Amino acid sequence: MQIAADKVVTLDYTLTDDQGAVIDRSQEGQFAYLHGGSNIIPGLERALEGKQAGDELKVRVTPEEGYGERNDSLTQEVPLEAFGDADPQPGMQFHAEAEDGQTMAVTVAARDGDMVTIDGNHPLAGVNLNFDVKVVDVRDAAPEELEHGHAHGDAGHAH
Repeated sequence: MQIAADKVVTLDYTLTDDQGAVIDRSQEGQFAYLHGGSNIIPGLERALEGKQAGDELKVRVTPEEGYGERNDSLTQEVPLEAFGDADPQPGMQFHAEAEDGQTMAVTVAARDGDMVTIDGNHPLAGVNLNFDVKVVDVRDAAPEELEHGHAHGDAGHAH
């Protein structure tokens, strides 16, 4: 069975940056997603189209097909008091309200005295992503998975 829209695909993968540092990896081939459901980055999903169980491939995904280019306008300094009782340290993530009222994840980039620099870019924005992928399984999605828009585990899924 080939990978196509509305198929549940199980992968074993390792993700590295251009320097070879491991960013992420699957847990013994236990990563499953609904193909065509926008559950993985576009560049990887496109590269997997038409593959089948047993196929192995290396995929390089540019920022445009991954988490986008960095946007410097998403970095700003805010006063420490904006964090209330929290003690923000570089690398910590928080949810913040954007100017348009939407909630977005931000990462603390730096802290200098009473000022904290936050970054609203995805941590992998601007990074080339290198996947070493093995397709473990491809199956038809269950009606409930199609309804929910994502893959469920062997025991089903509860919302």
